[in-house]
Amino acid sequence: MLHILLFAICISLFIFGMTIIRIGLFNLSGNKLKQWLMKLTRTPLKGMLTGTAVTALLQSSSSVMVITIGLISAKILTFPQSIGIILGTNIGTTFKTELITFNLDMVLVPFAIIGATFFLINNRKIRSIGMLIFGIAAVFTAMKGFEQLAKPLTEIPFIHDTLLSLNESILLSVILGAIMTSIIQSSTAMTGITMGFLTAGLLNMEAGIAVMLGANIGTCITALIASIGSGLEARLAAYAHIWLNVAGVLLFIPLIPILSSVAPYLAEGQDIQLAHISVIFNVSTSLVALPFANQLGRFILNLHKK
Repeated sequence: MLHILLFAICISLFIFGMTIIRIGLFNLSGNKLKQWLMKLTRTPLKGMLTGTAVTALLQSSSSVMVITIGLISAKILTFPQSIGIILGTNIGTTFKTELITFNLDMVLVPFAIIGATFFLINNRKIRSIGMLIFGIAAVFTAMKGFEQLAKPLTEIPFIHDTLLSLNESILLSVILGAIMTSIIQSSTAMTGITMGFLTAGLLNMEAGIAVMLGANIGTCITALIASIGSGLEARLAAYAHIWLNVAGVLLFIPLIPILSSVAPYLAEGQDIQLAHISVIFNVSTSLVALPFANQLGRFILNLHKK
């Protein structure tokens, strides 16, 4: 029971860290991010590049989707403009996945102290920098917790049996990844948890990839919730996010055994391998969908216009 509680605390710490990183970065950038989304989305390609850059800066694809839906609701953006942004958010979110694989153990305590000190200073910019630094310390501390708790958690029969089931079923891994991500509202946290089990040798790479793919579906729930009560075009953007991610996952599921066999050539550690595969998945699916962005927009409009 203690290990489950500590694991829940690590998840909360991870999400807290990502949240204050996002707030700090948003405070530092001011309204420039919204201005980029409004001005640089006239074509799907520009929208994708802008969505990638803004998501990389905010460290949250869900936040960019919420901002986008808000701008659509305010009739500042149109639904067709959101297609490129959605493709870009899927690419931009991989920056977080790569970031959490870095080894910052030696600087976690200094980062936490410096970040907390900066946060107490009555200056908006310095406080925002403090939030960014403290958030990084929180995220990497949580990642360390995931790794340390992975093996003790498997001594719990239910979790042990669940991991065995995941190792034997790609479909179950995808479904669990989607469900868990929709609950904790963070695909990066779900991927981080998966990395912990991979590093501990408790989850095989095929299952890890499948969970990561499922997390890309589960993360769509935030945009869907944000679109409730909004206009038709805002809801269409949320539906487009779901369709694009589901289609991408269905496209990649048959490729999981191939990606698993290629993984050792991408990096030494399995956590880094999964991060690289996440980049391959998101970049590939976005580039494949980009030439058909306009047709996709019309398809979703016809499907959900009522």
